[in-house]
Amino acid sequence: MNVSPNKPFQIVYSLLQHEYLGYIFESFIIQLDEKGRLTLQHQNISSVNSNDFASGLDEKDIEIIKLVDSIQQDAILKKFSVKKTTAAEFFPKIYNKEKGDPVVQEAIFEYLEFRKAKILELLPEKMLFEMGNDGEPTWRKIEMLPEKATILFHFFRNETNTHYYPTIKYKEEKIEFQYKNAIIVCHKPAWLLLEGKLYTFEKDVEGSKLKPFLNKKFIEVPKKVEDTYYKKFVAPLVASFDVFAKGFDIVTERENAYPYISFTELLSVTSPLSIFTEESAIHPEDATEGKIVFDLSFHYGKFIFSADNGSETSVKVEKKLDNYIFHKVKRFADWEKKKLIELRDRGMELKNGKAVMPKYRAFDWLSYHTSELETLGYKIQQNSKDLKRYFLGKSELTISIQENIDWFDVNAVIRFGPYEIPFKRIRRFIIEGKREFELPDGQIAVIPEEWFSKYSDLFQLADEANGDGLTLKKHHIALVEELGNENLAKVSLNNKLEKLKSFEKIDDYPLPVNFKGELRIYQKSGYNWMRFLAGYGLGGCLADDMGLGKTVQTLALLQSEKEKGGSNSSLLVMPTSLIYNWELEAKKFAPDLKVFNYTGAFRDKNIDQFANYDLVLTTYGTIRNDADMMANFYFNYIILDESQAIKNPGSVIAKEIVKLKSRHKLILTGTPIENSTSDLWTQMNFVNPGLLGTLSYFRNEFLIPIEKKNDTKKAQRLNNLIKPFILRRNKSQVAKELPEKTEFIQYCTMSEEQNKLYEETKSFIRNQITETIQKKGIGGSQIYILQGLTKLRQLANHPAMTVEGYKGDSGKMEEVLSMLENAMAEDHKILIFSQFVKHLDILRGHLDEKGTKYAYLDGSTRDRQKEVETFQNNQEIKLFLISLKAGGVGLNLTAADYVFILDPWWNPAAEQQAIDRAHRIGQDKKVFIYKFITKDTLEEKIVLLQNSKKKLASDIINTEDSFVKSLTQEDIMNLFN
Repeated sequence: MNVSPNKPFQIVYSLLQHEYLGYIFESFIIQLDEKGRLTLQHQNISSVNSNDFASGLDEKDIEIIKLVDSIQQDAILKKFSVKKTTAAEFFPKIYNKEKGDPVVQEAIFEYLEFRKAKILELLPEKMLFEMGNDGEPTWRKIEMLPEKATILFHFFRNETNTHYYPTIKYKEEKIEFQYKNAIIVCHKPAWLLLEGKLYTFEKDVEGSKLKPFLNKKFIEVPKKVEDTYYKKFVAPLVASFDVFAKGFDIVTERENAYPYISFTELLSVTSPLSIFTEESAIHPEDATEGKIVFDLSFHYGKFIFSADNGSETSVKVEKKLDNYIFHKVKRFADWEKKKLIELRDRGMELKNGKAVMPKYRAFDWLSYHTSELETLGYKIQQNSKDLKRYFLGKSELTISIQENIDWFDVNAVIRFGPYEIPFKRIRRFIIEGKREFELPDGQIAVIPEEWFSKYSDLFQLADEANGDGLTLKKHHIALVEELGNENLAKVSLNNKLEKLKSFEKIDDYPLPVNFKGELRIYQKSGYNWMRFLAGYGLGGCLADDMGLGKTVQTLALLQSEKEKGGSNSSLLVMPTSLIYNWELEAKKFAPDLKVFNYTGAFRDKNIDQFANYDLVLTTYGTIRNDADMMANFYFNYIILDESQAIKNPGSVIAKEIVKLKSRHKLILTGTPIENSTSDLWTQMNFVNPGLLGTLSYFRNEFLIPIEKKNDTKKAQRLNNLIKPFILRRNKSQVAKELPEKTEFIQYCTMSEEQNKLYEETKSFIRNQITETIQKKGIGGSQIYILQGLTKLRQLANHPAMTVEGYKGDSGKMEEVLSMLENAMAEDHKILIFSQFVKHLDILRGHLDEKGTKYAYLDGSTRDRQKEVETFQNNQEIKLFLISLKAGGVGLNLTAADYVFILDPWWNPAAEQQAIDRAHRIGQDKKVFIYKFITKDTLEEKIVLLQNSKKKLASDIINTEDSFVKSLTQEDIMNLFN
């Protein structure tokens, strides 16, 4: 009979006995009459139709219905049948007394018990009935008693046997349950249905302990099996339940307890190295790290409880003569919980009383916590069955570092218990990443991970000394300081070397007498810094921003070296394009220096001549060819300008440059790191060999963690190592010392092919113009003069501007590209001006090839303002290419702080207008202006003429034509000579 959900109804649960499954539950909906009473009209309810009656169900009902569904025979059939079958076939076969399957029976039993227990937990306050034989779901109401009953097990031992039976009490009143048709509804834990009342019990007794007594007064145990019975059955009962005994004794013990941690190695590894074995006699394979299993137990005297053992008590059976004594010990649950928390707080997460850790992390944990835990009462031991025995005593490391004349002496001692080991002997273990070695008594000592992380740099970078000591080079001052600051070593430094910690505390050195220039404050500080490093035989990297005067600081240093006297021939290596600039700067600021230009295909390869000069200028290309020969000369200084040229450790120049010998080394670069952290290694290894260890060590310790893993701690450590030896000031840091604008002339050297083409064209034009002037005079020759001058200017810039199909290089273009790369690397914005749109087009081709973004403006640009705003506001756009005529007026470009004038114009005022695009009202930066002049060309003479005709130019010369008109015949001939 269906029940209407639109009329009053009630959900009830009914207990019935299944032929094979035992006692199970079903869920029913009962229609109510007008007085709210149950009627006979009912129907099953399941998860399928429960929504129809949702108005009369609560959350518990929904959960009970799902659980009840899961214990019906169809659900059991679906879960436990391996092939498609029916209930009529499956259950008789599985439960056949002779041929049934006990494994499946047990699985079904456990499955049902778990779910019935969950149902019974939810049923209080619900309506529960016994089902009648006719299927009536509400045949008899079941009362679920609100309190738990208690159970007492009785044992009476006499000379021939032992009687055993339980008694039940509810609210201190004894309940007679034997021979009363009582039913065990659920076994785990026991729920007993007796005369319409449903009992459950304290201490979660199982139904199997009650079932034998439903129809029996007691169980009789013969004396011949009592010993086994007492130990296997009675002892667990005494441990878990209340027991009354007569004929044997139950004694409750009070024992002092302590936690016990045992550990065992899960996977054996290859034999460890012995610290006392000669290195040459060892051929170990790399050990494979296994696992360590920790097992926690609690010891109460002779009683041992595994941490995952939930029993509150334990019982040991002792037989004295014919008497049995059951020794019962009760556990301290709160105390054990506290110990579990102590271990968790120290990083040991226990599951089922066990914790598994990677082998060496486990030993690091033991090393860090064992002493403290022993103080707290723990006992820690290795499993006695393990083949390898590990040292668990205290390990100590003491290090002292003493400054010597040219190095640091490192003395370190390790103690493993009674064994004292020189740290030098353990060095190879740390370098090779080996964690364990054998002590003289056969125990295995494990090197703490902390030593690897904190002392790895020390052992990688130190050199072995005589005896048991090690040494560090002076340039490892930062590492020494770090060890001292972190209390990892006792460090003793003299006052002078301590000044290297703070750049401001370095002594002030007098400038050389014959130095012809003035140094700004920051430049004087750079000079002091280089002098200080020289005094300690340390190398350095001067990495100031482009334009801040690395050249003048270096020349002051070299002049001071000359004035000291002695053998002071120094070598300065640079790109070819910078040779002439260095010659000019040396002549200007240190004219007393004897400078030798050791370049060119026809150079005299006689190294003895170097001794006649204070400064030898050469190129990286020359070094590539002459390094073996030049290695036989001992220089005072070797200085590398644009030292990023050696950044690739695998390059020929990087390998050749280190062959050269000198007392001091210095590198100059505005961009010590261009693309990768690896750029640093070769440069710093050149000035201070070994500062950053081997290339392999540098890659593993710094490069990969920093670039691949973004490891900020490694980056900071690297910075600490190199910080004393890199001096870098950017424009913003020294802005107060700079003028509003600073102008530089950057001389460029033509490539060989360019030079040949230029000289041939100049000779032809000179002859042609001389002849024309003779025929037509200067006034009639001006157009020819202008054409000839323009062609030579274009060749000086880049031959491709005027020679179709030219594939060669341009010295100026190479220098411009190099300086642009440096300036962009330093995060500057640059305006690039040229009179020739064709020149800008060639530059654009190079930039496009490299994928460099830029803004562009010439006379054909339609949306000038868009290009201006792009440059001003887009941080990714560092370059603005502008034709001189198009950019002369109407622009405000204050985002730029560098200006490159690619080619000199006849009128300095026009150049000044270009400079003013960046240097004008609203500019908050200091502006550096670079004019690129090709050496030994017409451009050099234009600069001289600009200066001589400056007054005239500012008044009336506004075009090339007007400039040419101002030239005399002598001026013209001079331009072409």
